Amino acid sequence: MNLNDKIYIAGHRGLVGSAIVRQLESRGFINLLMRTHKELDLTNQAQVQEFFKQEKPDYVILAAAKVGGIHANNTYPADFIYQNMMIEANVISSAYESKVKRLLFLGSTCIYPKAVEQPMREDALLTDVLEPTNEPYALAKIAGIKLCESYNRQHGTDFRSVMPTNLYGINDNFHPKNSHVIPALMQRFHQAKVDNDAEVMVWGTGNAMREFLYVDDMAQASLFVLELDEETYKTNTQPMLSHINVGTGKDTTIREMAETMKQVVGYKGKVKFDVTKLDGSPRKLIDITRLKRMGWEYSVDLKEGLDETYEWYMSQNLHQ
Repeated sequence: MNLNDKIYIAGHRGLVGSAIVRQLESRGFINLLMRTHKELDLTNQAQVQEFFKQEKPDYVILAAAKVGGIHANNTYPADFIYQNMMIEANVISSAYESKVKRLLFLGSTCIYPKAVEQPMREDALLTDVLEPTNEPYALAKIAGIKLCESYNRQHGTDFRSVMPTNLYGINDNFHPKNSHVIPALMQRFHQAKVDNDAEVMVWGTGNAMREFLYVDDMAQASLFVLELDEETYKTNTQPMLSHINVGTGKDTTIREMAETMKQVVGYKGKVKFDVTKLDGSPRKLIDITRLKRMGWEYSVDLKEGLDETYEWYMSQNLHQ
């Protein structure tokens, strides 16, 4: 990519989208296209077509999606499948029509079956049933991968897909009710520190294992895949199995993560585990062999990533 190429980042305000924008700006890209939902409704085909016709981007990064926790997915399943599929269909088809050089689609590792073997390899896709709680969202993400692959096969486009593991970092969602485990615990430990609480309660046994990737690493990996030369990309993928896992390849127990969080926040009390609450899956780890073979590895470890996230959290006054 050249520094004056026109790059459209859909979802530039989100966790990953904003990290990709920071990355591009730090590298000196000056022609970044960004639109808020108010300015451009990606579920509206006519609006998306008009935008592409007017702007003619060289590259597209599709990081926009309707996201939410288990409760939201269970309450609004029609919204999750409809809105995400419409966003993907509109952006991907318009990217083809306006002859963009390359497109990168960002998915999620929830695309893999519920009872999948660990670590999860790319070829586990569509081999078994999905986790019921977020099935509509996962199906929409699978459809996004298959849209990219189908356009590539039929029209010779160069549309690529990456599937990140659990992400955290700057611009994360710190909503008290529907945030993910890292922002939820960060808030809990911070509040306990402020209130001088004797203990912090963490749900579950603490033995469940999870993989966490700092969002700036995800942004780097995304641009690495987008810029990868065609030969290397094609050698390491297949036309109908082209998505690429992005993670650290290492997992940690929730207990270890909570102890690291305690250290980062500077909380002096005890960490207790509420064993009456369920752990969820005992382990969730992705296989990153494919991306490693292509030449990319993560660089920010959990402690460093949590330090940066907490510093940002404090600077935003999210704790008030």
